[in-house]
This record gives sequence, C-alpha cells and structure tokens, in this order.
Amino acid sequence: MASITGSSAAFSAAEPPTILYIGQHETQRTEPVTANLLRRAQSVGYDILTAPITTSIFQSRVLALLQGHVEVLDSAPAADSVAFPIISPLTPEDSDLVPEDSNSSLIAVTSPWIDIGSNDPLIAHISEQVFSLEVAYAAFCGISNILVHGPVNAQGTVRFARAVLEALGLGPYVQLHILMPMTGELEQDISADGTHLAELARLKYCPEDDVDDEAEPELCGSWETWSTIRTMCLYSTKLSVALEVPRIMPTLNLQSRWYSEPVRLLMLPRTTFLRNGKGFPVLTKQHQQFLTLLLRLRFPPWALLGDVGQIPSGEADDAEPTPAEAMTAALEPPEDTTKHLQYLRHLQQSQPSRPPIERFGQGYQDYVQSPLQPLTDNLESITYEVFEKDPVKYEWYERAVALALEDLRTKLGDGKDIVVAVAGAGRGPLVTRILQASRKTGVSVKAYAVEKNPNAHVLLQRRNAIDPLWAGQVTVVKSDMRTWLGPATTDGEVGKVDILVSELLGSFADNELSPECLDGVQHVLHPDHGINIPQSYSAHLTPLATPRLHSDLLSRTSSDISMSVSEKWELPYVVMLHQYDYLSTILATPEETRTPDVQQAWAFSHPASPSLLAHARARAGGTMDAGNPMGGDGTNEHNARSCTLRFACTDRGVCHGLAGYFETVLYSSPNTRTDHRPQTVELSTNPVTMADKSKDMISWFPIFFPLKTPMYVPDGAEMEVSMWRQTDDRKVWYEWLIEVYVQIAGGKRMKVSMSDLHSSRRNGCLM
Repeated sequence: MASITGSSAAFSAAEPPTILYIGQHETQRTEPVTANLLRRAQSVGYDILTAPITTSIFQSRVLALLQGHVEVLDSAPAADSVAFPIISPLTPEDSDLVPEDSNSSLIAVTSPWIDIGSNDPLIAHISEQVFSLEVAYAAFCGISNILVHGPVNAQGTVRFARAVLEALGLGPYVQLHILMPMTGELEQDISADGTHLAELARLKYCPEDDVDDEAEPELCGSWETWSTIRTMCLYSTKLSVALEVPRIMPTLNLQSRWYSEPVRLLMLPRTTFLRNGKGFPVLTKQHQQFLTLLLRLRFPPWALLGDVGQIPSGEADDAEPTPAEAMTAALEPPEDTTKHLQYLRHLQQSQPSRPPIERFGQGYQDYVQSPLQPLTDNLESITYEVFEKDPVKYEWYERAVALALEDLRTKLGDGKDIVVAVAGAGRGPLVTRILQASRKTGVSVKAYAVEKNPNAHVLLQRRNAIDPLWAGQVTVVKSDMRTWLGPATTDGEVGKVDILVSELLGSFADNELSPECLDGVQHVLHPDHGINIPQSYSAHLTPLATPRLHSDLLSRTSSDISMSVSEKWELPYVVMLHQYDYLSTILATPEETRTPDVQQAWAFSHPASPSLLAHARARAGGTMDAGNPMGGDGTNEHNARSCTLRFACTDRGVCHGLAGYFETVLYSSPNTRTDHRPQTVELSTNPVTMADKSKDMISWFPIFFPLKTPMYVPDGAEMEVSMWRQTDDRKVWYEWLIEVYVQIAGGKRMKVSMSDLHSSRRNGCLM
C-alpha cells in the first residue's frame, strides 16, 4: 500500500520549474546598499543583495574602545578589578540600514572582523556585544536573513554556538545563516577588511601550538564545527548553513554530508569558477552535479555570487570621451560584471529532468506522515487513486499473474477455470490486471474481489456492472479477508482459490500487517498447488544522518501528530527521504556513486507452513499452556522477528535514525521459458536494488525509525542495530536500539554510546 494520504491528490507528474534565487555579495562594498542599488541589481537579473549591518566608522569606534581598555588594563594594578567595556548603542553613522519595504530582498551581514569564540575573554566580550547589536538592529529594520561568519577556529566553537543561540531570540523572524567552508578555510579573505579582533588577542590567551599552526585541516573539521553549533542550538529551524563552495570539490562522502544539512545559502566566490576557452566563467562537472542535487530539494538554497564584480551603474555617460579615453576603451573594453550571473541562469534553465518519484512526490520531500493502517481504517477514494497512478507496480503484478496462470495451465490442464482472488481489492486495479493477464495468456479465470471497506465495495459492484473488461464476471465479496470462507462452487460447497493476490505491503514490507492478513486468509488457498502473489518479502534498513527530519520532529507539537511530545519519537514514519546522508557505504572509488550498505532485517514467505499455522491455532484454542512473553496466548508469535546488524562507518557523522525499505518476490516460476521473459517478477524500494527490480516505481516511500537523541559516530566506528517486530496477538509494533563501537588496541571493541530503546507499542498496528 502506498504512503501518500489526503491532499496527495494534488500531486502531478509534471516537471516542476527549477527555482533559483541568486544574490550578489561583496566583501568590501564601496557604496551603501540602498533601494536604488537594489533596483539596479534586480534590473540585471539579481534577486538579492547582501548588506553590511555596520560601517567602517563603527569598526573604528569599537577598535578605539578596545585600545583604550587595554591601556587601562596595562596601568591597573589588578586586571581583574577592571570591568569589561560596554559598547554604546548604534548611531546613524554606524549603519547605513534603515527600515524599508525593499529590505525583504536583502541579506544582512554581521561584521566579519569579530571573534566571538576567542579564548581572550575581552575579545569575546567585545565581539558578542557587536554581534548582538548588529543582529538586533537588522531585525528592527525588517531584515530576517542574516549572514554570520563561522568561528575563527574550532577551539572557540562552543562559545560561538552559545552566542548564536542567544541571538536567535533577538527577533521573532530572525534567520541566521552561518558561513562555513565545505572543508579547510574560507576562500574569501575576511582579514582584507582591516584589523581582525582575533589578531588583538593577548598572548597569554594564545596557546603556543596555535600561534603558527600550519597543519593540514581535517577533512571533516568544518562540518564537525557546524554540527556542534547546530546541536547546541537544538536544531533550531531558524538556523542554517551558508556553505562556501571551494574551487576543488571535496570527496563525495563530504559532499553528501553537507547535502544532508540545512544549506540555505550557497556562497560561490569568484575563485570557485574556472575560465573556459572563450574566457567565460564556468563550473566543473562536480560543481554542477552538486548544484543540481541542491536545486532538487524541497526548499532549494539561494546562491550568492561573491566578489564577481560590482553592480553596473546603469547610467549613460553623455560626455564626449577624449581621444586617449576612446583609445583605452577600444583596447580595454569594460568587463561585463554579470557573466557569472548569466552562467548560473544558464545552469538554472538547463537542469536535467527529475526522476518520476521526485515529480510524483514534489512538495512532500522529507515530510513525515504516520503509516496507513488499512486493516483498521477504511481508506478514502482519493488515497486509492494516488496509488493507482504508479506506472510500474500494476504492470509488474500483471506479469506475475500471467506467469502463474501459464504455470497452472501446464499443471492442471486447459479444461479448468483458474480461480483468482484479490484479497483487499480496494477500487479494483489488481482485478483489472488479472483480467488483462487472462486475456493475454488465453487462460480462463474466475475472478473474486474481496474487500472489507463498505465504501469501496459499492464502487467495485458498480465497476463490475459497467466496466466492459469486467463485464459482470467478477464476484464481489464484502468481507474481511480473514473471515471469508472462500469461493462458492456450483454444487453449493466452498471451493479453494488457485491464485491469491494482495497488495498489503507497507514501506517496511510487513508494517501494514501483510503476514497476519495472509495467514488469516490462507485457509481459502488450495493446499496442493495454490499460489500467493506476493510469494515472499523482506525488510531492509540502514542508518541515516538526516538533520532535516530531526529538526522537523523537534518542532512538531503533540497536536500535530495526535500523541504526546515524547511518543513522537516512538513511532516509525513514512517519508519521501530527500535531504539525508548514508552513514555506512560500500567502498568504492571516488569517481563512483556512493552505494549505501542496506542490510536485510527479516523476511516472510507465503503460503506459510500448514504445521506452523496449526500450532498457532492450537495455542489460540487454549490447548497449550505456553503464552507469549509480550502478552496474549501466542497465536501470532510465529510472526515476531528480530535482528542484529552491524554497519561500518568510515567517516564521522551523526545518526538521527534508520531508513527502512523492502523487497518482494511477486512470483518466481519454476518452469524454464523459451520466450526470454523473466522467470521472477520482483519489486523493490531498496536503493541498492530498485533500479534493477522495479525502476521508477512510485507507490512506496521509505519508512523512518527516528532516534530521540542523535548519536555521534566517530571515524571508523561500527554501528550495531538491534530491531524487533513484536506482537501480543492484538497488535504489532517495532522496537529499535543502536550501539556505537570503536576498535581499540589489541583489536578489542569498545562501546562509546548507546541509544534509548525505542518502542511503538503504544501506537502499534491493530490486528
């Protein structure tokens, strides 16, 4: 059963337009950012401008105050007795910004010369005051987007993060974007703006090791700094990354890690671009691929072009040039400062087509929904309609039924009608496919449509009366499949079904109780040659880094998801995963696509062993004393499952939960065929096998098992995932737990962290 509900009828497979807002950023603006400058920028194609919040006059005033305080400290007998200086409020000379309607198209930039995370408490105190004054004033002027340069060094990250957390509360609409390099240091030299406060830190607060540190920066160091900031700020939805893209792209692993983060701004300095043969700025293929990924997000980032040239003046010079000026202009024509902008617009217009699943689910990327419970709830027609749009699933079901019909004809002969029943017929798409398979193979069938939903039952009867393919030949049964006695024969007896078809699979294969339903209806299946479609299915999972989903769940109130605040972490969600990173990948060369390590948790097959079901009935009848440890008499205990899986993690990261997928064998023919048709028909949502088994299928989104507290995973660690499918004969639920281990001397494993045991028991699937 698919996973999009309610308003999903508005979904369309049409290609959505590529949206890209482009801004212009200068590290040293030579003119104030006014409404006139913004109009000029927009006239050449920019959408946004960055604007410094304060002027060089303010910087000079702060430096003078700092210098004066240092002189006082030098003359004071005890430095501790001198209070830190207080920066007086801003004056009109300190800022060019004023409240204007056009400010909605501006991104304010805090002073890049401050050092909030400085070890020197004086520098840190001055910097925090500057930062707070600027953020508060920008918010007062109606500018909600504020660009903040990241920590000067990683050692001051915690102090920096604390100041950012305080600043998030300075305005109700403040959005802070922390400028971080993908790796190493920022390409744009912020020290060019003049004196940086980090240079003025007193020597006693500068460890000798850091005075001349030329060590190669850690590959993931910048990401880890951001991760600390984001964690200390409690995954605030008002905090995001302004990611500076380097000239040489880092490894795919690091690109994917940044992709999973809330990148709201993409800084593209002049140095990021290359020059082609004609002298025009271009990006490498790696840069273009990364940009394409970001533009497919539900909320794509804005692009900022940094120091690529000033905004054209837009004013014509009516004065007659001198002969010398005319000659200079002919030899050196003025540079076109919009080439970088034109190139990005070209990339925007030439984006490749999105995969069908993305077109189908546009607007629902990373939107968590509670899984459907079609066994206990009667679905709406609009929900069925969305499922029926899948271009692959029903075609594959038809192929499976055709193979099964031909095999049964070989086994039973041509003189017998094959009895085919759809258990859970919905609005009848599988019934139609059965009739089409019968027509194509020439095998006569007697079709049954069994459906418990009284509303869908009405539609099935109408369709049987008016659909020319059905032509009244389908027997429509209003019943829960588990209580259906089976097809009636001409002599009034109850017969058996030759092929039992169902589409009860959920995003984790068994989360919509397919095992329980098919066990309950197996009594109608012919015991000798009866065929179940599907024949088997398996659940698969892998650990994920997905700050987007964690932040979303944190911000949701209990009324959003009809449960208590604590219970929202104990429920698996169906979600179109989009902005995430796999924590465990299979080794590959840097040029290859990263392949996630997705492992099987457990599997089910049908029909189940008759002895197994007989044992379950005996327990239900009270003839056996043993009960189920989870509760009940153990009738459904044979459908409980558990697993322990190990995932190797090469690079450090943060785990926010588990992604779940499924694979299913609809039908596997035992007979050899000469027409080159596949003998096995399979469906898969597993990202490793989906392209081979059921490419472009859209019926199922993955399932997500969240962690209440994200887990840090060190480089080279191993994650051990334990999961259970539990039952008390009344409902089914899942439990999951994660442990992280590292190797220590002697080859021993040392546990470094463990999650809570999460359990969906209180919100389990009712049988």
